[in-house]
Amino acid sequence: MKSNNIHQEAYRHNLSYNTRRHFLRECRTGMGMLALGSLLDGCNFFSNAENELLAKNPLAAKPSPLLGKAKSVIFLHMAGAPSQLEMFDYKPELQKMDGMDCPDSFIQGKKFAFIRGVPKLLGPQASFKQYGESGIWLSNHMQHFQSVVDEVSLLKAVSTDQFNHAPAQLLMHCGTPRLGRPSMGSWVTYGLGSENSNLPGFVVLTSGGRNPDAGKSVWGSGFLPSVYQGVQCRSEGDPVLFLKDPNGYDRDLRKSSIETINKVNELSYEEYKDPEILSRISQYEMAFKMQIAVPDVMNISDEPAYIHELYGTKPGKESFANNVLLARKLVEKGVRFVQLFDWGWDSHGTDPGTALDQGFVEKCRENDQAVSALLIDLKQRGLLDETLVVWGGEFGRTPMQENRDGKQNSFKGRDHHSDAFCMWMAGAGIKKGFTYGETDPIGYNPIEGKVTVHDIQATILQQLGFDHTAFTYPFQGRNFRLTDVFGKVIDPIIS
Repeated sequence: MKSNNIHQEAYRHNLSYNTRRHFLRECRTGMGMLALGSLLDGCNFFSNAENELLAKNPLAAKPSPLLGKAKSVIFLHMAGAPSQLEMFDYKPELQKMDGMDCPDSFIQGKKFAFIRGVPKLLGPQASFKQYGESGIWLSNHMQHFQSVVDEVSLLKAVSTDQFNHAPAQLLMHCGTPRLGRPSMGSWVTYGLGSENSNLPGFVVLTSGGRNPDAGKSVWGSGFLPSVYQGVQCRSEGDPVLFLKDPNGYDRDLRKSSIETINKVNELSYEEYKDPEILSRISQYEMAFKMQIAVPDVMNISDEPAYIHELYGTKPGKESFANNVLLARKLVEKGVRFVQLFDWGWDSHGTDPGTALDQGFVEKCRENDQAVSALLIDLKQRGLLDETLVVWGGEFGRTPMQENRDGKQNSFKGRDHHSDAFCMWMAGAGIKKGFTYGETDPIGYNPIEGKVTVHDIQATILQQLGFDHTAFTYPFQGRNFRLTDVFGKVIDPIIS
């Protein structure tokens, strides 16, 4: 009898959730939001003028709100995080401490990706000298970069709060370690459009055999209209998948089919006012234009021999050098933001390919020539003054040798390090031959000139003509920005 009463009581309790009284009492806030949504015309956050512009050409070139020095950006991301201690951050004291047990103060309360127990300090696996009129220290792995070091501002005390690859890459490019936010290139093309109506405003090139750990989210548009997401192109084979029409499908038929599809899309937009429909219209039209423009701009075989020798390029193959040359061609044609990801910099020392004295040296050699050539080439074409070049990884490497599972690795390598690493910028109003920031004698912590990932983003946006605190987009009831609620422009490196 008692059991039956319990079941009846549970039944009455569940019935209460199906009454109108319960719905009106518990769901009144949701009803209000539904009403507000209808007043706001669904998910349409654009003004009428912005909608008209978006309908015509969402990637139309727009003036920057402020006076910016940069017209375009080339961001060279070394996915996996290169070791600053074998490239830019000269630490003779660390060499003297090579093989010593790491002090407890450096490991107590700290989180590492793989270090366990007490690791040993690892001296620099490279030799260093000063180069250029600026006297910037560079390792012997940077033999070509020595000739262009006076063009860059080197940031030696960059810090992040992420020590795993995917979240750190998302933070670097999207302003947050979580999925769903627009990437920097998407923000820039949303704000400035593109100077070439036949090419995407934001192009992505990958090398090293893999995409970055965070995947395609690092060039996604997040809550911005999808027309602003990065378009991934390839340096081998067709530049873009499905670029060519199928057999028996000529150019006129392609144009006719797109016009028909977009008439249907226009009717849908008139009914629902969803700006994503306008993005879809624009993407169909852009794809049609790209069939003509992309094969030409993505072809490096017509470059003169001295350019191939300068970059170390080999037409027809997928390589970092080929992508760097393509980056120059793209900004020369008016593409606003070019993002390069080069995978393979995760130097843990678990095998020869990730050893600091083997695989890492080869990665430096490939990178060194092509990146140095880019600065030389941009300068000789008069493009460096209006192109901002940024180089770096998602974090740095520890002064200690990695001891995965408490045992020292067979090869020399370093674990992930979020507290201090190096990046550099060049061109478009950035000081030349300048070093900012410093780390302690073993390269563990910043001691002056510390900058954050959000500071990097704020500086890039300023050089493009944006106040990063005012460059926002409304989403889910509040204004979002790339730098979230953080970031300061790195004024000391601005000329």
